[in-house]
Formats: sequence, C-alpha cells, structure tokens
Amino acid sequence: MGDRKRARDEEFQSFVIGRWPRLMRTAFLLTGEQHAAEDLVQSTLEQVYTAWRRVGSADDPEAYVRRVMINAHARKHRRKLKEFLAPRDDSGLVREVADTGDRISQADDRSALLKALSQLPVRQREAVVLRYWEDLTETQAAEAMGCSVGTVKSNAAKGIAKLRAVPGLAEMVTQGGRN
Repeated sequence: MGDRKRARDEEFQSFVIGRWPRLMRTAFLLTGEQHAAEDLVQSTLEQVYTAWRRVGSADDPEAYVRRVMINAHARKHRRKLKEFLAPRDDSGLVREVADTGDRISQADDRSALLKALSQLPVRQREAVVLRYWEDLTETQAAEAMGCSVGTVKSNAAKGIAKLRAVPGLAEMVTQGGRN
C-alpha cells in the first residue's frame, strides 16, 4: 500500500513541476495579482491532490485541474471580492515613450494590456485568457469554464471587441507590429 501512495505522490509531484509555470500564468491573468495567483494555484492543487487518483487517471489531467482553478476563481468572484490588475489611479505618473524594440516599452505594453484586461467582466476575461493566452480550443475553454462552446465564442468576441476599443491598445498594435 505504501508503494502505491509513493508512486501516486511522485506522479502528482511530476505533474505540478511540469505544469506550475502555465498554471501560475493562467491564475495571474485571472486574478491580476501575483500573491492571489499563487493562492489560487495552491488551493487548486490542494483540492486536486486529495482526488489525485481520479484526476491522474482522467483523459486530460491538466484540463481537469484548469477546470478546478476556474471554478475556484469563480466562487471567489461570486463572494464579491475585488481584484485589480493595475492600480486604480495612476494619473499622476509620467509616461515615457520608448523605442519599439525596447524591453521597457514591451513592459509598458503588457501593463496597458493587463489594465484593459482587468476592466473586462469575469466571464469575458476567462474566455479571453483561455482562448488567447492559453491557446485552448473553444471546446477546451468551454470545458474549463463549464459552459457551452457558444458561450465561450460570445464572451471571447465581446472581450476582444472591448480590448480593441481601448485607444492605447489599438495604437500599440498599429505601431510597427510591436507585441
């Protein structure tokens, strides 16, 4: 019996080590804050560990874990806890315009994108993150979100349309193809 538990623990550890960066990226994009992302991943992995026998034998354990994380995030949001991807008011900060190949400029672009992402409703944010950052298919995103493919398509389209309407983001895209 001890050997089976040890093997299961090693399988779980291997899974966590292999998926940690991707889980953290998804959690950060959902929560917008490093510590909140770490908490979300940790609580998700706690839940998954207790059911690892079932999770590890699933067709796609990563999809299962992603679904647990999305559900945990949705439960937290339903409790009306606020999340911030950017400070509420940074109007007093002076912005410097950097060259297009400059890493600082890319960081500014990322900051603007995260701020715009934080303005999306939760379901639209989830759909955009899963479809465009995680590069999931519509079917995989629907499974992770616990909804239909049509709902994913609708939320992703609305989210992308709102992001495109943000003036700063539109300018970034048109300035020489900078990412």
